[in-house]
Amino acid sequence: MEAPPDNDVLWARSLYFTHRDGSPALGGVSLGVREGEILAVSGPRGSGKTTLLHCLSGLVPAQRGEVWFNSVPVHTMGPMARERLRRDRFGWIDPAPVLVPELNVWENAALPLMLRGTSRRRAKVAALEWLDRLDIGDRSRSRPHELTQAERQRVCITRALAPAPSVLFADEPTAPLHRADRAHVLRTLTTAARSHGITVVLATHDPETAAVADRTVPLMDGRRVKTVHLPPVTEPEGRGAACSLSV
Repeated sequence: MEAPPDNDVLWARSLYFTHRDGSPALGGVSLGVREGEILAVSGPRGSGKTTLLHCLSGLVPAQRGEVWFNSVPVHTMGPMARERLRRDRFGWIDPAPVLVPELNVWENAALPLMLRGTSRRRAKVAALEWLDRLDIGDRSRSRPHELTQAERQRVCITRALAPAPSVLFADEPTAPLHRADRAHVLRTLTTAARSHGITVVLATHDPETAAVADRTVPLMDGRRVKTVHLPPVTEPEGRGAACSLSV
């Protein structure tokens, strides 16, 4: 078993995954992610982006291949060890903001810290600091139903960043947002990650979102390609132009 490079916080080799219906999701994907890097995994819907993030984060074990985090083999871990890894070292942002409706904004943001055993007081202080950094501190006592879609997504980003993860996985984090909201959410996410040395693996089918990354890994039909031509993004305020990304 070959150890990963020392400067890669995440390293994957020859990942294969097939869905239950027999359709292939990953067909031998290999990549490395450097510490503090923002890496975009680009490609159209169905190209394997989400499956790759699931395998890299240990949420779903690849059926074949290796995943290493800081030279620790994730692919040999059992379910409980992978769960602890995700809780203690990784953060996750879903495509659509999902918050606990009974909790206010700061309680939602502090929830992962409190689940780790952090006191309510310390968790609140950390959550409020991050909410201020992401320009939503003035809504800390609001309930999720009182927020806009963009505000709810910023709370989800705060919730993922507050525990200071080593790696943040963001799966289409701006997909449901309008162009102006998307730009603001991306700016706050990337600024916060860079200022705290957090590695980000970002899955997106949007060329404007991929453009904020340090590097792009395009996927097509579950395989790495040199160039992927992304389709126009349709949204209420207009249509984006088609774009190609290359590595």
